[in-house]
Amino acid sequence: MGETVRTGGGGGDPQTGARQPFNTGQLVKALICVAVGLVIFLIPPPKGLTAQGMHMLGVFVGTILGLILQPLPTSAVAIIGMTVGMLTGALDPKKAAFNGLGSASIWLIVAAFFIAQGFVSTGLGRRIALVFLSKLGKSSLGIAYGLSAADLVLAPATPSNTARLGGILFPIITSISDVQDSKPDTDESRRRIGAYLAITANNVNAITSAMFLTAMAAGPVVGQLAQKFHVDIGWGTWALAGIVPGLICLILIPALIYRIFPPTLRNVPQAQEDAKDELKGLGPLSMHEWIMAVTFLVMLVLWATGSVIHINSTTVAFLGVAVLLCTKIITWQDMVANKSAWSTLIFFGVLVGMAEPLNTLGVTTWAGEIIAGLVKGMPWVLVLVILTIFYFFIHYMFASELAQVAAIYTLFVSVAVAAGVPAMPAALMLGCASGLIGAMTHYASGPAALIYGAGYVKTSEFLRIGLICGLVTVAIFLTVGLGWWRLIGIW
Repeated sequence: MGETVRTGGGGGDPQTGARQPFNTGQLVKALICVAVGLVIFLIPPPKGLTAQGMHMLGVFVGTILGLILQPLPTSAVAIIGMTVGMLTGALDPKKAAFNGLGSASIWLIVAAFFIAQGFVSTGLGRRIALVFLSKLGKSSLGIAYGLSAADLVLAPATPSNTARLGGILFPIITSISDVQDSKPDTDESRRRIGAYLAITANNVNAITSAMFLTAMAAGPVVGQLAQKFHVDIGWGTWALAGIVPGLICLILIPALIYRIFPPTLRNVPQAQEDAKDELKGLGPLSMHEWIMAVTFLVMLVLWATGSVIHINSTTVAFLGVAVLLCTKIITWQDMVANKSAWSTLIFFGVLVGMAEPLNTLGVTTWAGEIIAGLVKGMPWVLVLVILTIFYFFIHYMFASELAQVAAIYTLFVSVAVAAGVPAMPAALMLGCASGLIGAMTHYASGPAALIYGAGYVKTSEFLRIGLICGLVTVAIFLTVGLGWWRLIGIW
């Protein structure tokens, strides 16, 4: 079975299209998911939870386990989980069940796939990739650092990390991979360089999201919620606090992933010369390339200034798609054929719709109260460390950073302050953690869903690398970060 959302059918062979039987291994995985979800579903609700909340938790945990074990393709698991939720009454089909499919953030991901098609169809993406290769193409690691630097430069002015990775960097990654004959089709091909660049970009994006107030949609929400504790996290305060631990993470993570998930194409000494020669052969930009380039730049400006001119990131993305359609750079047929985009819409939209009731039914509040009881009476630094780690791991229950911030950020800061943690480091650390959680699973955020949907990285690889990198970056913020914050007077 395929392990990514690119696998659209049931038991079909991804190479031949032939339908395969549901084998014993898949059956065992399916039974495990059902059993775990059913046990939670049937447990009498503890104090503080309603029966419906317990039922929703059971359905959600069973679905998440299905996404991890993959008895069926990801989108199929999500649809089955949603169906079970509706049948059992845990999900209201008229309200919560389909809310995620109408989320602007999810449609931003879909639009990013179409924008990437424009880069490919015009050849502009290939040209940009060749420029990168001509400068940094001696090694896969060098290319990864070049992309990381670009993400860092763009982050302060791009308040949507999905737009930053999906609309700006992702097309470059796919084009570089294409130049090096690295495609998602086979293990040998994807592991040449595409899988490494994709998973590295995803984890780097989480780091840059944690470094600036305006680097992700959840950042301004964190700033607003922190004011309830009389904490004013200004843009400069967050940037100063995040720059040192963030830069250390950016230096470390590409090299760490290179070690634990290395590309088979490591040294490409001829790549620079080949890239320079091909750039000469391409000649000046074509009319379609110019249109694509101008559209891209206008989108970048609108994304960067969206909060000032009051235009939504998703609106900007679809403005770009509309221009590409009008100029015939992409066609409706191209969009219909983009299985990755539509599969991502289904699996991520369903998960967002399932995660929302966990908040409204009080499941997340109940979990937070349990945590509060565990840390009572401890030194405040230890309390902050424990709460941040809990905050990290509880993201396995959420399908976006913004959803988690809206659901439990205030609760966790309240617990921290009540336990003696100074309000500023509590609010700021949990705010930074809200960015760092964005790469830990294939459904953790919009950028993660997009990278997963591209098909370069298998589920098991995504979860393993996301966990390792997440723990490393959180540890750096909790050690180097807290030390740096002491020096600059945050506590």
